[in-house]
Amino acid sequence: MTIELQVQKAVKGDEDSFVNLIQSRKEKIYRIAFSYVKNKEDALDVVQEATYKAYISIDKLKQPEYFDTWLVKITINTAVNYIRSNKKYVFMEENKEVRDSQYNKDELVEMIDLNNALDDLEQKYKEIIILKSFEGFKFKEISEILGYPLNTVKTKFYRGLKKIKDNLEGGYNCED
Repeated sequence: MTIELQVQKAVKGDEDSFVNLIQSRKEKIYRIAFSYVKNKEDALDVVQEATYKAYISIDKLKQPEYFDTWLVKITINTAVNYIRSNKKYVFMEENKEVRDSQYNKDELVEMIDLNNALDDLEQKYKEIIILKSFEGFKFKEISEILGYPLNTVKTKFYRGLKKIKDNLEGGYNCED
């Protein structure tokens, strides 16, 4: 069964189709949620809430081909609202896989610096860089997900990269 057909069935109320769609995208949803909340338990809460929101509003999805962008948008909005409503600071969870990995100390320091620089970015830059660089979305897809014009997405992506570069080189200016 094609994804589009599965989405159409889910829109018409077929719960099995909806479950299959979510199951096949659960890791992607989790990664996006985790990139915002930086904590396994909070990311799982965001995934659960985003899935619920998607379930109760799937009948409003008009174009089945945009299911993925629609689901990612729900996940991002849910994660942002989760952070706001809990008014908590986002801390990086100690990652056992990284600690026990094959990376040497210098590589780990670079990864931590990169994560810190990414976390220091304003949300408007951070979300675009996460979607483009870590989730592999195309600029056009990001434009559809976030509702920004295509050129705005590209501009924010490259400005965000420049800010990260400046931050890593020690010249970060947080006034912009």
